[in-house]
Amino acid sequence: MKWLLSLLLLSTILLANEAQAIIKKLEKNLRGDYMYSTMSMIVTSKRGKRTVKIESWSEGNDKSFIKILYPKKDKGITFLKIDNQMWQYIPKIERTIKIPPSMMLQSWMGSDFTNDDMVKESSLEEDYSAKLLSKSGNSATLELIPKPDAAVVWGKIIIDVDLKNAVPVKETFYDDLMQKVRIMTFSKIEQHGSHRIPMIMELKPLDSNKKKNRTKVIFEKVNFDTKIDPSYFTKQALKRYSR
Repeated sequence: MKWLLSLLLLSTILLANEAQAIIKKLEKNLRGDYMYSTMSMIVTSKRGKRTVKIESWSEGNDKSFIKILYPKKDKGITFLKIDNQMWQYIPKIERTIKIPPSMMLQSWMGSDFTNDDMVKESSLEEDYSAKLLSKSGNSATLELIPKPDAAVVWGKIIIDVDLKNAVPVKETFYDDLMQKVRIMTFSKIEQHGSHRIPMIMELKPLDSNKKKNRTKVIFEKVNFDTKIDPSYFTKQALKRYSR
């Protein structure tokens, strides 16, 4: 009996190690040391459809700078994220605003993404314990449960992974009551330098009041290979690069 229990324990540890290895490989592939991108965000709701064009610079997982290029009324709005802090510059009123914790779950630019999504970009490897639920050929399904001290908003994430390309196919997010909250799907895998990434992401909230809501992000340019000027990751950049 002890032998059987030891075998079961060893099997569980090996599966956990495999799950963590999959997550580590996925994050390494999706995030370079530096990343520059341009993208279109198409927001669909009961009010209709709108497109936001975005330019983005990031360094690792802790620093990012975002500039709105379109529509005209929002052009020049900039966002800076350093660690878990976020600022916004609004050129029309020439003001820099720090986004307070109370606004973290509010919609970002009218989309289904939240300010929290833009700021936290939590590390799946560091903030979650991974468990391998199933594996078949080049596909695997993982369950991610937050570590006790992790500052994350999700109670659980289920990820379907394309093992060959080290990219997510679908992510299902649960709240702290273990109710499904939203689903993110990924498609159109392309090679950029040494990275293979999905060029299309679509977020669908599961709230009954948001049945028509969709937010689709389409990457247009992606560059992992060029070092980004550190001046982008300063508060002075919010106004300087707004123009």
